[in-house]
Amino acid sequence: MKTEKRLTKQQKADKIAEMLEKYYPETPIPLDHTDSYTLLIAVLLSAQCTDARVNKITPLLFAEANTPQTMIQLSVEEIREIIKPCGLSPRKSKAIHQLSHILLEEHEGKVPESFEALEALPGVGHKTASVVMSQAFGHPAFPVDTHIHRLAYRWTLSTGKNVEKTEKDLKKLFPKETWNKLHLQIIFFGREHCPARGHKPEDCPICSLYGRKSLF
Repeated sequence: MKTEKRLTKQQKADKIAEMLEKYYPETPIPLDHTDSYTLLIAVLLSAQCTDARVNKITPLLFAEANTPQTMIQLSVEEIREIIKPCGLSPRKSKAIHQLSHILLEEHEGKVPESFEALEALPGVGHKTASVVMSQAFGHPAFPVDTHIHRLAYRWTLSTGKNVEKTEKDLKKLFPKETWNKLHLQIIFFGREHCPARGHKPEDCPICSLYGRKSLF
């Protein structure tokens, strides 16, 4: 294992950020969408499902309904049949139908631009709200999914106790103006160089330098 001794956690974070910027200077949003509503639905569908699969399903769903007004015209069962390949379809179809009603009844058919209002919607947790706030509205947020949670632990940037703690740790280490781009850079890096399975720390550009000793 290659090491750079006597680095503080902050120094390590700064170097990792430099590496991520070098590897991924551009960060396209991985979920295909056309507006805040279709992004919200895509992120909701991505729970325990790959972005690639979501991007295959959403065109079929959005061809039928891509606004709250048109979505409520579909039955929960019709939504479920379309999104079934994404998994958890009974729960997700109900959430999509219910939140579309709420958007119309309480938000004039628009996706609300606040964490509190977003997290009050069915099927929308803090991570989903963070993605929408950052990618749809440009507000600083650091969405932490299981992948970022895993990498932050591997890179000794967080204790890995839970995603809430990981989010707090990362927000302390990185400037707020970098959060929206950085969380995507971490996701892209993880997919290409630091996967959950079959990972070889000695071959990973970041783990080989800054990885947790227990990985080796």
